Amino acid sequence: MARAAARLAENVPGPFFVDDTCIDCAVCRHIEPGVFARSARDLSFVARQPVSEEQRRRSLMALVACPTSSIGTDPKIDATPGVDAFPDRIADGVFSCGFTAESSFGAWSYLVTRAQGNVLVDSPRAAEPLLKRLAEMGGVRQMFLTHRDDVAEHAAFQRRFGCERILHEQDVTGGTRGVERRLIGQDPVPLGPDLLAIPVPGHTPGSAVLLYGETFLFTGDHLMGSEDDGGLYASRGVCWYSWPEQIRSMERLLDFRFEWVLPGHGGRYRASSPAAMKAELERVIAEMKA
Repeated sequence: MARAAARLAENVPGPFFVDDTCIDCAVCRHIEPGVFARSARDLSFVARQPVSEEQRRRSLMALVACPTSSIGTDPKIDATPGVDAFPDRIADGVFSCGFTAESSFGAWSYLVTRAQGNVLVDSPRAAEPLLKRLAEMGGVRQMFLTHRDDVAEHAAFQRRFGCERILHEQDVTGGTRGVERRLIGQDPVPLGPDLLAIPVPGHTPGSAVLLYGETFLFTGDHLMGSEDDGGLYASRGVCWYSWPEQIRSMERLLDFRFEWVLPGHGGRYRASSPAAMKAELERVIAEMKA
C-alpha cells in the first residue's frame, strides 16, 4: 500500500499521489496520461489531479494496475471502480488485464476472447477479482508466454483454469519447466485457425510474438510503442541476448499483415493499415541497423 508519508515531492497537492517505491514502469502514465507524468528523476508522479469522473476512474485503474502499489489516495478513495474496470476493452475481443506484476516489471498482459477458447497473453497478478472476472468471461484455454521475463504468476492461472501454457523451449527456466507446450525452432507455429506463434529471438533466445488474425500482434518486449513520440521502437538497452538476432527477427515480421502492436512494455501502437504498419516497421529496422 502506498504511504502518504513517502509521497514524492513532485506530486501536485490533492488526494492522488505516487510514493517513493515507484519503479518507472510507466503503467500509470499509459492508463491516464492526463494525470500521471514522468519526472526529471525518471519516476511517475501526479502532475494534475483528476478533474473529471472519467479521469478519476482511470486514475483508480492506474492505482489497481500498479505493480508495486506505489499509487495511493489521501484521504482514502474506494478503488472498486478501478478494480471493476479490468479487463479493459482495447478493441472487439481484445482486453488489457491490468493488475501488472512487479516480477514482470509491470508488463502488460492481454485477454483475447474467442469462440474457440480465450487466450491470455503473458501473466498478470493472480488477483482474485481478476480471476473471477476471467471466469465470467469464459475462462482461459491457452496462455501464451512471449518470453521468460513476463511469466509472473502463470502457474496460478493454470491451476485455476487448466489452461495450456505455451513458451519457446529456449526460454524455459526452472519456474516454467511445467509448461504444457514448448515451441521449437524458428518456424511460425499455428496455435489455432486465427492464432500464429512467431519466434523472434533477440530480446531473449526464446522470445516469440503472437499474431491474432491479420490485426493484432502481441509482441512482449520484442517491439514496443514509444512514450515520447508515439512511434514504434526496439530497445538495445534491454536486449539480453543478441541485437543482430533481434534485427533479423524484426525483418521477418515484414512478411505478416497486422495493424496493432500490443507490447509487454510501452504504449500500444495502431497503424492506419497493414501497409502503414509495414512502413513503420521498415523505419524501426533502419533505425536499429544505424
